[in-house]
Amino acid sequence: MSRVAPSFFTTCSRPEFRWRAKGVESQVLSNELEPGPPFATRVTEALLRPILDALDDVGATVLLGVEAVFWMVRPPFRWAQLLLALDFVGAGSTFIVALVGLFTGMAFTVSTIVGFRQFSAEGMVGGVVALALTRELAPVLTSVVVTARAGSTMASELGNMRVTEQIDAITTMGVSPVQYLVVPRVVATTLMLPLLAVCFGVVGMAGAYIVAVVWQGIDPGLFFDKIKQFVEVRDLRMMLVKSVCFGLIVSVVCCKKGFHASGGARGVGEATAQAVVASIVAIFASDYVITTLLTEL
Repeated sequence: MSRVAPSFFTTCSRPEFRWRAKGVESQVLSNELEPGPPFATRVTEALLRPILDALDDVGATVLLGVEAVFWMVRPPFRWAQLLLALDFVGAGSTFIVALVGLFTGMAFTVSTIVGFRQFSAEGMVGGVVALALTRELAPVLTSVVVTARAGSTMASELGNMRVTEQIDAITTMGVSPVQYLVVPRVVATTLMLPLLAVCFGVVGMAGAYIVAVVWQGIDPGLFFDKIKQFVEVRDLRMMLVKSVCFGLIVSVVCCKKGFHASGGARGVGEATAQAVVASIVAIFASDYVITTLLTEL
């Protein structure tokens, strides 16, 4: 006689099968009944997670900046990449910086004249506008304009290279991606931002002259005399120091966001937006710190 294969019910009735099923059932029940982390732990983790992420982001940015500084003084030097970055950051941003500087100087002059006219002190407009442009408006707004134009492009370019594995290919060829991609952008932004800030200030004062002297009839001799009286060498030094610091901050932050981007096209877009927001916040925060350090109260 042929042997009949055991049925499903016969198999399930065997003692070893019942023992295994009982073990699996008990394991499932234990997993379901196992308590999770305490409520206080979950709340603490939810509160501390954004802070820890922000500290991790700042630490990664600082490390990238330190690595970029290390590669700046180590050959081979990427002169071709540096010239391209200088042209992109400097020449490409000159027109928009000058345009923003012109209207900033004109708008600030109008507001200053309205305020000083209450005290019959319109003649001080030239010195006050020059001082404001030199110490604050020129370096800060120039940095914001460069961030919006050049910084966002840096982040998107490096982000696209990261998600398409071009940075990995550069590493595979034995070339440092930080030296080849990051260092030229950091050096170019740090060098060009002071020059762009000076351009912003000069064009802004031209706009102030048009509004104050040409349109409002303020004496031009008094206008320039107040500029020489109010603006000192330390004010120009503050503008240059701020511009160099802002250029370094903007370039490192934007390069870091793009260099570590992930998640395809959506991730590149998010990295670009984060680069612009983080750079602007860092500009205003560092502006307060530098102003406090360089101002004698």
